[in-house]
Amino acid sequence: MRIALTGVSGFIGSVTAKHLVEAGHQVTGLIRETSRRDHIESVVDRFVVGDHADRSCWDELLDGADCVIHNSADWRSIRSGDADFATHLQSNLVGSLELLKKSAPRQFVFVSTIAVHHDMRPRWEGHIDEDHPSRPGSDYGAYKAAVEAHLWAEHFSKQRHTAAVRPCGVYGIDPNIERSIGFPIIEKVRNGQKVTRVGGGKFVHVDDVAAALTAIVGNDAASGQVYNLADCYARWGDFALWAGEALGVEAEADLSSPTEPKNVFAKDAARSLGVPLDRGHEGLRRHVRELANRMG
Repeated sequence: MRIALTGVSGFIGSVTAKHLVEAGHQVTGLIRETSRRDHIESVVDRFVVGDHADRSCWDELLDGADCVIHNSADWRSIRSGDADFATHLQSNLVGSLELLKKSAPRQFVFVSTIAVHHDMRPRWEGHIDEDHPSRPGSDYGAYKAAVEAHLWAEHFSKQRHTAAVRPCGVYGIDPNIERSIGFPIIEKVRNGQKVTRVGGGKFVHVDDVAAALTAIVGNDAASGQVYNLADCYARWGDFALWAGEALGVEAEADLSSPTEPKNVFAKDAARSLGVPLDRGHEGLRRHVRELANRMG
């Protein structure tokens, strides 16, 4: 199959392109004029210059495509918050919805976010699966949830093959290494500074996100489905300890935060795609070691 992939040069996009090609697919990659492409030239056989809200490039992007994986986002408007909210709505929300409609009747797979969940009701008792309603706590999570709603409308009203994945914090070596999860913590430990950041988060490896997306392509059982992708929880203090191990130094960190999360996401749906989500802390430790080596 030919897959039209938005955000192909980014972290998730570049790894997904490699997984798709390894699975026997061809990739048409949407890329901005200013984005690098040297790291994906061997796997993307057709590049289209533009962004997902640029209607002028859609015909070229969709030409010959059997499926769309919509992975890109206008992060500049998201990060600017209220200062650029109108641009965020037009680019991310309206742009995504119009691309969804334009690409019909092709399969459409959306890279959403676990941030569609924020307010998790006490009666759920901390165990969340894909049937729980989304209650986002940010503009970013709300936009992703809104696009999801339109996926289901397309599926149920037109029997279209739509699906979504919801990654949490995605780790691995980002093409822009400074964006890799753990980079600033490793720098602090290397410089002998205490890591004072409290709390933590849920994490999933980028290869597992790419594997889930690839498994959904052409998979009739995935039609109308959403998949939460959360492997494990870790504190930022844990990252500091792993950084110390990797660097061979004594790391000083705030370890006062709880060692277990308040809420846990079920893994059954992701595992039905063949993605075990079982890397755990050892996977994060390996990542920190590899990242520290790459940083020199």
